[in-house]
Amino acid sequence: MRVRNKISGTAECPRLNVYRSNKNIYAQVIDDVAGVTLVSASTLDSEVSGNTKTEQAASVGEVVAKRAVEKGIKEVVFDRGGYLYHGRVEALAEAARENGLDF
Repeated sequence: MRVRNKISGTAECPRLNVYRSNKNIYAQVIDDVAGVTLVSASTLDSEVSGNTKTEQAASVGEVVAKRAVEKGIKEVVFDRGGYLYHGRVEALAEAARENGLDF
């Protein structure tokens, strides 16, 4: 099922996009109307810590949520990008929720 065709972010409620590779995980808060990335974080950032990939994903969720709240973004639409809501994707989403993002 195509998820991205059904989910769209606006300036008021942007889209929290997750991309998962074999080694890293990336999260972006995107305004689809303007076509710009407002905030991003990934496991490549120096602020991200954790031993396992799941711990690192939770840390990415925490960092992206804090950066979004600093920019005044509180509500987002979660775009899991076709990945199952389990494991690293779930850890990132839960950490983002705990740190101030609503979705």
